[in-house]
Amino acid sequence: MTADVWLPIPPEEIEGLPEGQHYRFWNGEETFPADPAECAFYVVPYMKPPGIGQRPLPEMTSVDVVQTLSAGIDHVESGLKHLPPGVRLCNARGVHEASTAELTLTLILASLRGVPDFVRAQDRGEWLSGFRPALADKNVLIVGYGSIGAAIEDRLAPFELARVARVARSERTTARGPVLPLTELSAVLPEADVVILSTPLTAATRHLVDADFLARMKDGALLVNVARGGVVDTKALLTELETGRITAALDVTDPEPLPREHPLWRAPGVLISPHVGGPTSAFLPRAKRLLVDQLTRYVNREPLRNVILTTGAAGA
Repeated sequence: MTADVWLPIPPEEIEGLPEGQHYRFWNGEETFPADPAECAFYVVPYMKPPGIGQRPLPEMTSVDVVQTLSAGIDHVESGLKHLPPGVRLCNARGVHEASTAELTLTLILASLRGVPDFVRAQDRGEWLSGFRPALADKNVLIVGYGSIGAAIEDRLAPFELARVARVARSERTTARGPVLPLTELSAVLPEADVVILSTPLTAATRHLVDADFLARMKDGALLVNVARGGVVDTKALLTELETGRITAALDVTDPEPLPREHPLWRAPGVLISPHVGGPTSAFLPRAKRLLVDQLTRYVNREPLRNVILTTGAAGA
């Protein structure tokens, strides 16, 4: 089986790719590397502005697989309407868990222990001592318990938490304990000292964190968003932050990038990182392993991993 494969990583830098394929390097440049109509396997460029990865889709009349290098698919989902039926969309499950979980712990600990205040005090040459909240003995709620949510809990395990509650789209049992359905969210939310958002952005989760959600959070609670900015109603969050009742640590925002004059930059009790949950030194090795595995499966006509949907299928 010979296929035209578009890769956002130079193929010569990926050891183990199956031989005999036509590998084309394209990372969002203005000029396409070949005729998009001949592409069979398309790997979407990573961390590009909205619309870049979708640009060749209307011309990809022969594509079989669209593979993202992100956990979320919202940046390509609206372009799928241009594709023929039967195209499999796969995400990058297994690539970002380590990096995103590391950042989640960083945001939690930095926020609770007051690291941003210490950095500002250091700039002033000021010794800013005093008591700060610890992560130990806290109740933590993880909203969105896929592979990233599970990886976050793995890293929380040594921190002597009082409790971890897990909420996802569907109820199930895991090795670490039960996962509650979204319908139970309102019952466990008021008990949480730290609320972590790691859910995909879908029609059901857009503005999941609205004024009512925020009002149900415990006084002094910390909201951590490593999901997508659209999961949170920014206006409602700003209103709640201005009261000083809760704090937030955000790796993603809505809008994004956050404009220089946006009031979220100056809201009290907020730590913002610029969507850096995935892009670390851990990304490339895991992305390359995923691509080698997926393309080997594709060439050998074996089932692909991480198939999120198939175009033309019911519910797609």
